Amino acid sequence: MMPLALATDGAQLIPAALDPTALATIESLLADLPPGQPGLRLASLPALASMLRATGAIGRHAAAHQGTTTKAVRAILFDKSPATNWALGWHQDRTIAVRTRIDTPGFGPWTLKSGIQHVAPPQSLLDRMLTLRIHLDPVDADNAPLLIAPGSHRLGRISESAVAALVARCGTHACLADRGDIWLYATPILHASDAASNPRHRHVLQIDYSADDLPGELNWLGII
Repeated sequence: MMPLALATDGAQLIPAALDPTALATIESLLADLPPGQPGLRLASLPALASMLRATGAIGRHAAAHQGTTTKAVRAILFDKSPATNWALGWHQDRTIAVRTRIDTPGFGPWTLKSGIQHVAPPQSLLDRMLTLRIHLDPVDADNAPLLIAPGSHRLGRISESAVAALVARCGTHACLADRGDIWLYATPILHASDAASNPRHRHVLQIDYSADDLPGELNWLGII
């Protein structure tokens, strides 16, 4: 099977992207976060600034596609485990995290998630965003790999009623990973996750990147 490519499939594996020292640094900085959270939204990660910037060990993979003005704009830590072995149906990520709610034409509706303001932006902005998933644990076929529908990132905003048919048309790909790998995704790609059939810890640090500035006085939450 040919490896996926970001331009055509909307996803690409970067094997062994982070060395053991970088992984240990990330894990030490995340160690004090509340355990057992299926998805923990992180308002700030200043200690990882050097890695997340466009020239850093993580950010450079976004900069390779978005240019040197790219910036980390949202972070979520996922941890599937025997105690938190959830499933998530097929969907698109449709919101961004911002510092403060400022009503802006073309942005809405608004939601508050973990105390952080989120808003649905114009689809064109989402289409230019990238999502990086940094794997801190190995993910094999029975440890709930992320499932994607290759090519679905080119279809714009997809109505819920059309999701099943489009997944059937695009097919599915299980994004297996080793510790230290990074999966790079077009943010709007259709994706899902089954419950693990043999659950173990599956820590993934997910970082969204954008090279866009928001209009008016609206500002990205930012995490560094």
